[in-house]
Amino acid sequence: MQEVIYTVNFPGLGLSFKVSPIAFCIGNFPIHWYGLIISLGFLLAFLYTASRATSFRVNIGHFTDAVLVGTIFGVICARIYYVIFFPGDDYIKNPISIFCVWDGGIAIYGALMGGIAAGLISTKNHKMNVWSTLDLASFGFLIGQAVGRWGNFVNQEAFGSKTDLPWRMVSETTDGMGVHPCFLYESLWCILGFIILHIFSERLCKKQGQIFSLYLIWYGTGRVFIESLRTDSLLIPKTSIRVSQLVSITFILIGLIFLFLSYRKKTVSKIAKTP
Repeated sequence: MQEVIYTVNFPGLGLSFKVSPIAFCIGNFPIHWYGLIISLGFLLAFLYTASRATSFRVNIGHFTDAVLVGTIFGVICARIYYVIFFPGDDYIKNPISIFCVWDGGIAIYGALMGGIAAGLISTKNHKMNVWSTLDLASFGFLIGQAVGRWGNFVNQEAFGSKTDLPWRMVSETTDGMGVHPCFLYESLWCILGFIILHIFSERLCKKQGQIFSLYLIWYGTGRVFIESLRTDSLLIPKTSIRVSQLVSITFILIGLIFLFLSYRKKTVSKIAKTP
């Protein structure tokens, strides 16, 4: 297999990198950076949430079960989401290619919706507090998304339209034009959201469900604007409506409703401070 190496420049910042989608090979089997980065994001997310499970009064064993179930169904739904909205009839002509995830084609919103739904079923089976679990999981989502987006950088994908901004990115995949590094925007947005929600959880959070509500609002808001810059957005068939923007707006509205309802609850959240 011939290795692809991209030359990625940030001319306004004086930075230049050589990146390859393949980290190393085991025999003739390539190990891609994308998979390793996603795995790293998952590991860091789990380690953080596990470290705070006690402060959220969440049973770590039951939480781990929910994470495992949510991860499996999240990956499946991430692929289904992409296949449904993929333009053209490639998957209709060659249905077996639907299972070729290693060729690319997953969507974070599909992973979120599938993962949350499956995780909630596991949570209910274990008789866990749903809102506390969702609050805790929100930190994991942000960590995973912040780290995972760097897989797009290595693959040189998920970038935006042409720009002359100082942090513009140029590579072979951008046809030599400076473009918005959308992967970086989303990664930084998630890092900032994580910091804000961490501080909120320790100082201001009063009701269960507030952290998850704010996560939906925060991530949805950022994604609406970032998605408007991207050139590879999935569209609702026969329209120019970007699927991710529509889902983002839905997330924001759901978050606002949940936040409003949380303030009407009488139960006060008792989150212990991180030692």
